Amino acid sequence: MNRRAPWVLVVPAIAGLVFLILPVAGLLVRAPWSTLGTRLGQPEILDALRLSLICATLATLFCLLLGVPLAWVLARVAFPGRRLVRALVTVPLVLPPVVGGVALLLALGRNGLVGQWLDRWFGLTLPFTTAGVVVAEAFVALPFLVISVEGALRAADLRYEDAAATLGASRWTTFRRVTLPLIAPGIGAGAVLCWARALGEFGATITFAGNFPGRTQTMPLAVYLALETDPQAAIVLSLVLLAVSVVVLTGLRGRWVS
Repeated sequence: MNRRAPWVLVVPAIAGLVFLILPVAGLLVRAPWSTLGTRLGQPEILDALRLSLICATLATLFCLLLGVPLAWVLARVAFPGRRLVRALVTVPLVLPPVVGGVALLLALGRNGLVGQWLDRWFGLTLPFTTAGVVVAEAFVALPFLVISVEGALRAADLRYEDAAATLGASRWTTFRRVTLPLIAPGIGAGAVLCWARALGEFGATITFAGNFPGRTQTMPLAVYLALETDPQAAIVLSLVLLAVSVVVLTGLRGRWVS
């Protein structure tokens, strides 16, 4: 039986929806549609787009390399302090990105806890380099992958892994031949979310890697700079990021939104 929704709930719901849609509508209304193609072909926009895609992809690969094993340990291995470790993994989600950038400087900067040894032993300097952009993006995006993969691991049927162990498969073989195929959709969803978060990263990147065109200036940083010099270019870059967000949300709608 259908019931009429109470207006005390409907009115705030509509206001909340308008609040979320209005900025996007403003972006679409003010977009320079007649010159969009020309502006997208400008070298500085292409450079920012290229660098953003490369860095976000490398950051996602880095997160996959570290995040899948970390999620497996959190989901399958019981050890003291597991809840604390799980909380620490999610810290970048709630930490202001600028604070994350400062923390990265203190840890991996030339005089940082680890950075001074990287510089002294290997001549490796991360701050204000393209590699620094990848590190900053991976730092803020890794929790998205870990949470997604750990959720998939917890939902996976353990009987398949138990059956593989009964047949004599080692734990590594079971992980590679049984667990990974079972959680592949979760890994894919986490990787896409991780990539999208890395693509939109701003605060940690500008703090740890700076804003140098062609070297560390990704699209969000280019938007920030263009707002002061060329607002139309800022709108075009914002549209690109908006399009990527819509594509990601559409692809993950069944897993994350519904």
